[in-house]
Amino acid sequence: MNTSPASIRALIVDDEAPARLRLKDLIVKDIEVSEVYEADNGEEAVRLIQEEKPDLVLLDIQMPGLDGLGVLEVVGPEMMPLTVFVTAFDQHAVRAFEANALDYILKPFSDDRMQAMLSRAQQRLRQMQIQAFGQSLIRAMAALPGIEGYQDRVAIKSDGVTRFLKATQIDWIEAAGAYVTLHVGSKEFLHRHSLASMLLKLDPRRFVRVHRSAVVNIESIVQLEPLSHGEFEATTKHGGRLRVSRTYRSLLERRLGETL
Repeated sequence: MNTSPASIRALIVDDEAPARLRLKDLIVKDIEVSEVYEADNGEEAVRLIQEEKPDLVLLDIQMPGLDGLGVLEVVGPEMMPLTVFVTAFDQHAVRAFEANALDYILKPFSDDRMQAMLSRAQQRLRQMQIQAFGQSLIRAMAALPGIEGYQDRVAIKSDGVTRFLKATQIDWIEAAGAYVTLHVGSKEFLHRHSLASMLLKLDPRRFVRVHRSAVVNIESIVQLEPLSHGEFEATTKHGGRLRVSRTYRSLLERRLGETL
């Protein structure tokens, strides 16, 4: 990463064109920003981060498909440039980021707020090393509200009855709107949690995101069959089938310790 304050290269990631334009108009006024890249989705953001290696990323948290935290997950905290989260969350929801020395821009934001962020980012770029910042990102994710440790059991409520499942019993998890479907052997259980929140609660050594709408227990995978465009189909020990997308394939490769 280039940490020279005279040549900051920035990447703006937001699915809304007016938001990107506003951010660009504000940061190009600063003489220390020499180049600005843009991405309107998480997949393009991942590509630009990996290929162009910008110094600073302004990253929208809420985007369809691969969201801001998903970008962080795919690239890997240790490889992320200095990151400023752009969010419509209220201040309390982003305290975890701020407490771990990360900046954020709360929508709607003022010119003064942007200048304060740039000043803070420039100072950080003079001081930080990539590895140190990667560790702060890991701490930030671990400090999100309500996360005290990885769950070994999941409570499923249905018809007034609560059923407890061991996390290790789950073969894979599928997004279903505001819910997820837990695939456990030949059974399916609807659970009122988002896929992102489930990822934060479950042990990442076992559960890996392989698609924007699917997480798999790697202990349940018995076969990977190559498809087109660098994708795979995973088969679980109980016959479940799910797609491993090209975007998330690197996460599975990193966990398995080998290239697919």
